[in-house]
Amino acid sequence: MQTLIRSLHHVTATVSDAQEDLDFYAKALGMRLVKKTVNFDNHNVYHFYYGDEQGTPNTLMTTFPYKGWGVPVGVQGAGQITVTAFSVPESSLDGWRSRLHRAAIAVRDVGERFGEEVIAIDDPSGLVIELVGSRRDERTPWVSHGVPQDAAVRGLYGVTMSIREPARTLQVLTDVLDYEVVNEEESRTRLAVSGDLPGHIIDVLHTPDASQAENGLGTVHHVAMAVDNDEEQLRMRDELIKVGLMVTEVRDRCYFKSIYFREPGGVLYEVATLPPGFTVDEELPNLGQGLKLPPWEEPHRAEIETGLASVTY
Repeated sequence: MQTLIRSLHHVTATVSDAQEDLDFYAKALGMRLVKKTVNFDNHNVYHFYYGDEQGTPNTLMTTFPYKGWGVPVGVQGAGQITVTAFSVPESSLDGWRSRLHRAAIAVRDVGERFGEEVIAIDDPSGLVIELVGSRRDERTPWVSHGVPQDAAVRGLYGVTMSIREPARTLQVLTDVLDYEVVNEEESRTRLAVSGDLPGHIIDVLHTPDASQAENGLGTVHHVAMAVDNDEEQLRMRDELIKVGLMVTEVRDRCYFKSIYFREPGGVLYEVATLPPGFTVDEELPNLGQGLKLPPWEEPHRAEIETGLASVTY
């Protein structure tokens, strides 16, 4: 059967302060704010999308800034995405160390992993972010805030999932979602789908003694995988249900359609369509400039705008 999953689509995290979040992803990392909207399940909170010029799936990091709404600090641990990695050119890591140092962001040298150098930082909410120096990423980056073309973030590299007992997690990834094991080292299994380029990678980390994850500020809420269209999303949903997984109905996120389910290790997965994309309500040059609301929230615009934090970027 044809592989339905094309790549990663996006990573979504629960974060704290909206302005600090924008300063980190848009200014320090130089990613484009491609959409400023609200959490469709809580219109009091922003939903920011960061990516390349068009917000191409597999370049996207998205965040819910929940500061001031009583959400506790989360616990990073088993049953969760514990690292989100972005791809940068192999030759750019020294430049990134210098840039991050100037921004007072502490850099940790992870070393080499599967032949590629990795550095790690924490975002303002405590999310672990890695920059992976890749020689195999031909995606065209968004260039802004003084990050040169030959250093700019190309998009997502992959995610790391911490799992206490990974056997069933690996089974779902390989047997249902069509991922393949492409590399292994002690406690880490690397899988990829539709090729092993950056943006297609999930690492499963065997962490039998890790604390149980708790959602909250500074944690990844879910990882999304991309399918071509609505029809293939429904086919994927049927396959997931056949193996006994509980899957939501299709939900309209305006820029894509989504289904959600928890894999056996506890990580929340989303399967999202590629279309229609972020230009359905803004022209390409204007992406991210205005507050865009789903149609059902437009009658409440004045109230929503009054309640949201004032931000600049």
